[in-house]
Amino acid sequence: MTHTLSLRTRIGAVGLAAVVLAALAVVYTVRATDRPQPAARSSGITLDNTPGLYARTAKGTIAALDGRRPRDTGLTCRRFYASGTGAVCLTTKPGIPPRAEAIVLDRSLRPKRTVTFGGTPNRARVSPSGRMISWTVFVSGDSYAGGGFSTRSGILDTRTGYLIKNIETLQLTLGKKRYSASDLNYWGITFARDDNRFYATVSTRGKTYLVEADLNAWTARTLRENVECPSLSPDGTRIAYKKRVRAGTSNPWRLHVLDLKTMRDTPLAETRSADDQAAWLDDRTLAYALPGRARGSSDVWSVAADGSGTPVRLARDTSSPSMNEPS
Repeated sequence: MTHTLSLRTRIGAVGLAAVVLAALAVVYTVRATDRPQPAARSSGITLDNTPGLYARTAKGTIAALDGRRPRDTGLTCRRFYASGTGAVCLTTKPGIPPRAEAIVLDRSLRPKRTVTFGGTPNRARVSPSGRMISWTVFVSGDSYAGGGFSTRSGILDTRTGYLIKNIETLQLTLGKKRYSASDLNYWGITFARDDNRFYATVSTRGKTYLVEADLNAWTARTLRENVECPSLSPDGTRIAYKKRVRAGTSNPWRLHVLDLKTMRDTPLAETRSADDQAAWLDDRTLAYALPGRARGSSDVWSVAADGSGTPVRLARDTSSPSMNEPS
C-alpha cells in the first residue's frame, strides 16, 4: 500500500522540484512522525483510574462523566475517542486552508504521536485494542462535490506507524461488480476486534452505502444502502447507524441498528434527528449527541439498542461521547 519514489540519478534543480511536487500530489500514504506536543493541563485523570463515559464539553475540553459532574481532563479536542490502549484527540490548526491534527494519546492521556492533514475534524474512532486510529474530515476544493460536501478518511496503525491519509483508493465492489468513480467519499470508520476488518460509509452518485473493508487486502464491498456513520457493537454482531428517513428536510435522520447476520434493521426509540456517529456504552445501549437548549449546543443522550425503552439524557452541553473500559 505504501508508494515510494526513488531518485537515483542526478537531475537539474528545476526537474527535481517538479518531480517532488508531482510525488506529493499523488502519494496518499506516508509514515507518521513523532513530534512533541504541549502537555495537557495536569488533572490526575487517566483512562485507567477513571473508566467510563467521556465527552466533549461546551468549552471544547474533554471531561469524564462519572455520574456526579463532568471532570475536566485538561484536553481540548474537536472530537475525541478512547478504547483499548489509548485515545485520539482531533484538533484544528489556524490558517487557510484549514488544517487538522490527530493526536494519539496513551492511557495516561499523554501525547504519543501527531498526524497533520487538511480539513475540518468530523469523526474519530479507535479500534477495541487501541491499535488502529481513524478520523474523518470535511474538505473543500473537490470539483465533483458541487453543492454537497467532500470528506477524507484516514487510518493510522499505531503499532507499525503505517499511515493512510485517504482511503478512497480502496478496491470497491458495489453489488457484485468492481466500482470506480471520481465522486467516492468515505466517512465514519469503525473497527472490528481483529484490527483488520472495518466498516464505513461510502457515497457515490447521490447514494450512501455501508461497506465492509479488509485492510490487508485493501478491498471493500457494499452491504446495504442508506447507511451513514456506522458504529460496530462490542460483540461485533451489529452496526448502529443513522438512516435517512425524511428526505428533503433539515432533520432527516433516525438511529437504527443492523444485525450483520440476518441484515434485519431495527429503528430505535429515539425519533429525533441524530446527526452523529453513535457510541456503544455496552452491547445493549448507545450514546449520541442531540442539539441542546442553547443555539449551537448539544447534549449527550442514551437509548436501548433493541428499539425498546425511551431516550435518557446523560449530560447537558456535551458531545462526542466515548465509552472507556478499564485496561
